[in-house]
Amino acid sequence: MQPVVGVLADNCKSKWGRRRPFMLGGALIVAMCLLVLGWTSEIVGIFVSEPGMSKSCTIALAVISIYAVDFAINAVQASCRSLIVDTLPISKQQLGSAWASRMLAIGHLVGYAIGTIDLLNIFGHLFGDSQFKQLTFIAAAVLTSSVGITCWAVDERILISAREGDVKSSAVRMISKILMTTLNLPERIRAICWVQFWAWIGWFPFLFYSTTWVGEVYFRYHPETNAKASADTLGEIGRVGSLSLVVFSIVTFLGSVALPWVVRSPESASNNRPFTPRPPPGLGPLVSLFRNRKPDLLSAWQWSHLVFAGAMCFAPFVRSLGMATTIVSICGIPWAFACWAPFAFIGIEINRLTAPTTMLANGSTYRRVSNPNGPEDFSPTPSPTLLRLNHLDRDNDDDNATGETAGIYLGILNLFTTLPQFVGTFISMIVFSILEPGKSPELHEDGTHEDIQQAAEKPNGIAVCLFIGALSAVGAAYATNRMKIKTKE
Repeated sequence: MQPVVGVLADNCKSKWGRRRPFMLGGALIVAMCLLVLGWTSEIVGIFVSEPGMSKSCTIALAVISIYAVDFAINAVQASCRSLIVDTLPISKQQLGSAWASRMLAIGHLVGYAIGTIDLLNIFGHLFGDSQFKQLTFIAAAVLTSSVGITCWAVDERILISAREGDVKSSAVRMISKILMTTLNLPERIRAICWVQFWAWIGWFPFLFYSTTWVGEVYFRYHPETNAKASADTLGEIGRVGSLSLVVFSIVTFLGSVALPWVVRSPESASNNRPFTPRPPPGLGPLVSLFRNRKPDLLSAWQWSHLVFAGAMCFAPFVRSLGMATTIVSICGIPWAFACWAPFAFIGIEINRLTAPTTMLANGSTYRRVSNPNGPEDFSPTPSPTLLRLNHLDRDNDDDNATGETAGIYLGILNLFTTLPQFVGTFISMIVFSILEPGKSPELHEDGTHEDIQQAAEKPNGIAVCLFIGALSAVGAAYATNRMKIKTKE
């Protein structure tokens, strides 16, 4: 979905800009579908009264809404990431991606916190008569308001004329363009995508199964617990596992705030800067020492893969809830890099495609939307076909960014994030069919305490999947190292 949205947004000529129409439209669709999910039974009840048919229609409407949310949120995510690439100069791409990572971490924390609060006791029936309804209402309201504030606050340039071949793009031509771009990626963007591919084979089982794994460790290896005595074993597993993810999110947030200050930006070595920061004379040697010891982002990203791999290698040997929570929490630091580094690097590379030669003979021209009544509404073009595609108020052409093709390249990066999920699902299917066919004994209706004890003596299926993910993370570290070598050449 993201590559398609990326191509459409790259060539969008709306007076509101290229990204904001897709951001706002996608957010409204997501909000509407979330509300439909919360009130599915009531909506179906208006049109269908027969109980059997009503149940089937409720399930069908819920499934359709979930798929619609999945597609629409991809449009929002793709446009938000592209907006960062479009509006920030190359030297600020790392900082922009770091702030995006911080906002993601805050969102995770707030989401987990709201989920643990009894909203009915706070709001009554103001936003619905169930916890789920109130959660969907709050999520819809927060999403639309945050996207609306972004669309209002960010200055975006308008595409006046696109490339000649992209003016009328049919569906076949669009798919062909995505395929050809994927097969002919610039070398460094291809390297970033392959690092992302190997990394996400490891991240998929962690993100998908870590909650269940922690809960299984709690019931399977702690003799004082009795899964069969619990009235809601599945819910209890979820609550125990969610606690570890709360700690994981806190570590991720702290890492996303602190790490950008101690990691050197890929463009920090550039001598083309509008000013040189000078510390007080007494702090000069200390600041210089700190600056020289800061690791670069590429090396830090490589080490984050190894930290994640090291943590996951211990998963098959975990026999306590505390150890499981510790391992999950350690992964918060690598996850902060996973939400930050690839987007910083690809944002820089996308802008490098146009920044060195800012006079583009491709027919693309832009205007700025920041002041509709002011003199900056339309940027004068040097000629009918050539335009300086750079950010206003910038004197250094080499530091300027255009993000002209940000949508399609970020969409392709998302493909290299999504495809590993299918690989991870296939690996998990094989592992579970061999080690734990059927339901886990903790969840099986006929499972006994002896069955749980026998399962504790065997390898845990989820832990084995996490270990395989660690091997893939080592592959991601190797791919990052190759990328580093090519950078130095």
